[in-house]
Amino acid sequence: MLESSNLSHPNLGKPENASREALNFLTRHAFNHLLGFELVRVHRDGITIRCRVRPDLLNGAGSLHGGVTASLADAAVGSALWHHFKGTRKFTTVELKVNYFRPVTEGRLVARSRLLRVGATIAVGQVDLTDGQRRDVGVAIATYMLLDKVEA
Repeated sequence: MLESSNLSHPNLGKPENASREALNFLTRHAFNHLLGFELVRVHRDGITIRCRVRPDLLNGAGSLHGGVTASLADAAVGSALWHHFKGTRKFTTVELKVNYFRPVTEGRLVARSRLLRVGATIAVGQVDLTDGQRRDVGVAIATYMLLDKVEA
């Protein structure tokens, strides 16, 4: 369903190189590091990342704060876009919608992103959110504006 012609990235070389590059992008942002985001896997059409539930990330009801979930979803699509463009494009989030199905109180929150459409100026990704028992806990849609190409 993706509009872009090629989701493989020969310039990244071996799969472990793609994972290393995606990890570097994900963790170079201090906020992602602060929340403890971890790269799980680089897919052809997206990225899977996760966050360990910690006491300092819980809300007043004792479940993972919705802002952490939204941030994880946003980072999952952003990392997938960075991987898709091999770091050659800048982009920014213009819309993010999260539907929360159930609270996450322990373990890990996992975000599996899929790029649904990458156009000339707009990209849209979907994120399936699951807990450590692989139960669906939410879904997100993120829209990004693609900015001018970065000069090489």
